[in-house]
Amino acid sequence: MLLTVAAVLLIILWLVESIAHRRNLTRIPIRIHVNGTRGKSGVTRLIAAGLRAGGIRTCAKTTGTLARMIMPDGAEYPVFRHSQPNVIEQVRIVRTATAQQAEALVIECMALQPALQSISELKLVRATHGVITNARADHLDVMGPMAENVALALAGTVPVEGKLFTAEQVYLDVLQKAATDRNSNLIAVDSSDVGAVTVEELNRFSYIEHPENVALALRVCSELGIERETALRGMWHAAPDPGVMTTHALDLFSGRIVFVNAFAANDPESTELNWHLAIDRFGDMSQRIAVFNCREDRPDRSVQLAEACIHWQPADHYVLIGTGTHIFSRHATAAGLDPEWITSVEGSTTEEVVEVVLEVAGRSALVMGMGNIGGPGLELVRYFSDRGTTAEPAGEAVVLKQAA
Repeated sequence: MLLTVAAVLLIILWLVESIAHRRNLTRIPIRIHVNGTRGKSGVTRLIAAGLRAGGIRTCAKTTGTLARMIMPDGAEYPVFRHSQPNVIEQVRIVRTATAQQAEALVIECMALQPALQSISELKLVRATHGVITNARADHLDVMGPMAENVALALAGTVPVEGKLFTAEQVYLDVLQKAATDRNSNLIAVDSSDVGAVTVEELNRFSYIEHPENVALALRVCSELGIERETALRGMWHAAPDPGVMTTHALDLFSGRIVFVNAFAANDPESTELNWHLAIDRFGDMSQRIAVFNCREDRPDRSVQLAEACIHWQPADHYVLIGTGTHIFSRHATAAGLDPEWITSVEGSTTEEVVEVVLEVAGRSALVMGMGNIGGPGLELVRYFSDRGTTAEPAGEAVVLKQAA
């Protein structure tokens, strides 16, 4: 009897919460759900900044390196969690945005499981505008086994009777089918949109931003009535996500180190794009050092990056940090990388890692961190951030456009 009463009470509480959440959603006329393999947090921030600059009272929530709630005045606060991240926290975010009398909410999808991605959209966000940045071969253990399966999983956040924006080109047909199924309009950002983002506009960001992300955010803002220049001014002045691709210059007696934080991108395609972008931007450096932060619990990622990196513009040296570095080393050498170019410093302190880097740096070096931001990756970023200054390219930056 008591169990029956308890079950009935729980159902009633759930219904009350569900009705309250639906009511809160209707009080926010513009709801933008941002998903994708790479760039979700950055695009969330860019869109929110553009809308704020255009006079739309906007809240935003990111789930990237460090989850943040961004208020209508641009102030941001950590998202408090009692335990592990759970998609139900989006209910609390919607409630907060309603309390802030937000006219727009830009919210990053935090689900990985395909079923949860769909539930997040259909039950928790019910977006008026959906955004899927791209679909790449990452988290294949959850969304795989192939990149096309990733696209199918991401399509779970296509809104119903809304608009879907994307910079994805390879699996555009997958997204189109999902948009048609949910009676939404698909708006694709293509190479001409990306090409319209100029070098001068990109150089006004305080960090390295990808033209695809800017073009996508601008397209969303334009759809909501924000002029391009107004949106860009807001984007330039917005605080970047902690995981963005930042640069730090460290001047030493022996030379100059330019450190590029690209740890947040950990699929091969995005990492290659970042690597070539950094080389183009800092081509005057005499040495190129690739630092891969490995995770023993993600051996698939180490294998992917190890087998892919030999096809990129070569580094002069590869430094391996983190855990399970032997996996990366074994697969990279099997793919043809000279083992003499690889140094594993697994278990070393940040200072010891930097010493190894300095030993091979020579007169000047471009050092780029990739693979994973956690643990020693974040510590390395903090080391260069605390001691260095923002690095600027020697000449006009060359912007690498992603192939359509």
